Amino acid sequence: MANLTSGSSFLLLGFPRAQELWLLQAVLFLVLYLAALLGNLLILTLATVDCRLHTPMYFFLRNLSLLDMCLISATVPKSVANSLTRQNTISFLGCVAQVFLFFLSATTEVALLTAMSYDRYVAICHPLRYEIIVSQGACVQMASSSWVSGALNAVLHTVATFSVPMCGPLHVHQFFCDVPQLLSLACSRNVGELVVIGLSLALDSVCFVLIDASYIHIFSAVLKMPSRKGRAKAFSTCLPHLAVVTLFLSSGFFAYLRPLPSNPSLWDLLVSVFYTVVPPTVNPLIYSLRNKDMKEALRKLLRGRFRPSG
Repeated sequence: MANLTSGSSFLLLGFPRAQELWLLQAVLFLVLYLAALLGNLLILTLATVDCRLHTPMYFFLRNLSLLDMCLISATVPKSVANSLTRQNTISFLGCVAQVFLFFLSATTEVALLTAMSYDRYVAICHPLRYEIIVSQGACVQMASSSWVSGALNAVLHTVATFSVPMCGPLHVHQFFCDVPQLLSLACSRNVGELVVIGLSLALDSVCFVLIDASYIHIFSAVLKMPSRKGRAKAFSTCLPHLAVVTLFLSSGFFAYLRPLPSNPSLWDLLVSVFYTVVPPTVNPLIYSLRNKDMKEALRKLLRGRFRPSG
């Protein structure tokens, strides 16, 4: 039995030990991490400084950008540092922090994406009542509820995961402290965490159904648009949103519902990348940086910053 204390450490065995592959993984993760930070920071800045973007949609996008930075920062920097230093350890407290931050970010993001799909549903299907239904107070309530639910879920997962003794070598076959891998180290069946996972997956499924329902109504309304150009624009905006949400949730469901293999393959690592690295990296591209208002705000910011003096 491993006596876990603040001085204990876990061994992260997610990627092959060949030096060339470690370097390749470090460079790839570093590029994706910097791209995610730059894109989300840009959205956060533009949606804050430009008063024209102080609307419900961009209010939610500011929260989403903050969550994406938190989600990718919870796992990727440590993996990059381990690869560059050719070490693969993480302290007990570091592992606890990863679990908490991951579930805080992921759970809040799922709830926020549900609120965002409802916002788009009201904007397209009930435009005349949009300002009444999606008021500033309603936006604050939906965002606050998302953050509170994420924090509660993160606390439950963290406490339940580390509340049971762990046996044998503390080897985690992932590039971060992923809960399914940690459960495999438990000396006995961790019923508490399994219950929490079941509840989380049930709530995520409800959110996914609500998101799908919103987009079904949106697509029905879009098909009735008389303008072919308007239909094409709406579909080009909504379909990538739905694709990323589906990838985010389906990869998470796959990782947490399937039996844990005794010897995880490269495919298992790629699945975890789909719900930890890909969404924070591509969300800025599909949600905002392709947006006309966001591009105009960026041009306005650049003109103001680089305008010649005098």
